[in-house]
Amino acid sequence: MKKLYPLLFISVLIYWGCDDPKEEETTPTEVTLWGEVYSVGNTDTLDLSGNELTGSIPPEIGNLTNLTRLYLNNNQLTGSIPPEIGNLTNLTGLILFNNQLTGEIPSEIGNLTNLTQLYLNSNQLTGSIPPEIGNLTNLTDLLLYNNQLTGSIPSEIGNLTNLTYLLLSNNQLTGSIPPEIGNLTNLTRVSLYDNQLTGEIPSEIGNLTNLTHLFLSSNQLSGSIPPEIGNLTNLTRLYLRDNQLTGQIPESICDLNIYWYYWYNDFITNNQLCPPYPSCIEDYVGTQDTSDCD
Repeated sequence: MKKLYPLLFISVLIYWGCDDPKEEETTPTEVTLWGEVYSVGNTDTLDLSGNELTGSIPPEIGNLTNLTRLYLNNNQLTGSIPPEIGNLTNLTGLILFNNQLTGEIPSEIGNLTNLTQLYLNSNQLTGSIPPEIGNLTNLTDLLLYNNQLTGSIPSEIGNLTNLTYLLLSNNQLTGSIPPEIGNLTNLTRVSLYDNQLTGEIPSEIGNLTNLTHLFLSSNQLSGSIPPEIGNLTNLTRLYLRDNQLTGQIPESICDLNIYWYYWYNDFITNNQLCPPYPSCIEDYVGTQDTSDCD
């Protein structure tokens, strides 16, 4: 048998002389964003709102893992929200409104389980609302209005039981209002107007007894107004106009503490609701298509 010891010795030397292709990665201690240097360890709030920032949000922002508040609103930022934003698991506030952001809301946003405020409104975001948003169970404010979002409202939104503001208006959302919305009993404002929502108003909406504002106008909602709407005795504003609602208006609507005369005939006009109308609103129903009424 031939001796292989010299060959083995040479191989070991060659191995020791080579660079390890998997060099050890180091966590950066500083991050440069828009020409400024930020300490990873010492930066817990980054407020660059109203600074005329342009370009995209750098993915390196995901290295600022101690951030609790990120304000980039009221700039001219473009491009998509980087998925690295999901690394910022200490965030309580993510404020990106009034920019020109495009693309989809990254599913990684579901990693931000400490978030209480998510303001992505007034951008040009597209795609659907990711179901991972249901992971954000500490959220109190969800503002996605004035975008170009499509698809349905995910049923996972019913997990957000601390939510007080749900503002999804002026998008292109389709499908029905999920009945899980009835789980969100801390809601004070629901704004879903100017979408393409269909189906009936879920009776579970009657669970939202803290609501002060309910805006469902300018959709394609059908069916009757659920009598459970009379449970919403804290309502001060109700808009159901410009839908395809049918049947009779429930008498329970008169249990609401709304000054109907103040809104005159604006709140429920342009539906297909049939007389007789409840006495509290009979003068304020506006224009109704009654051609299919008995």
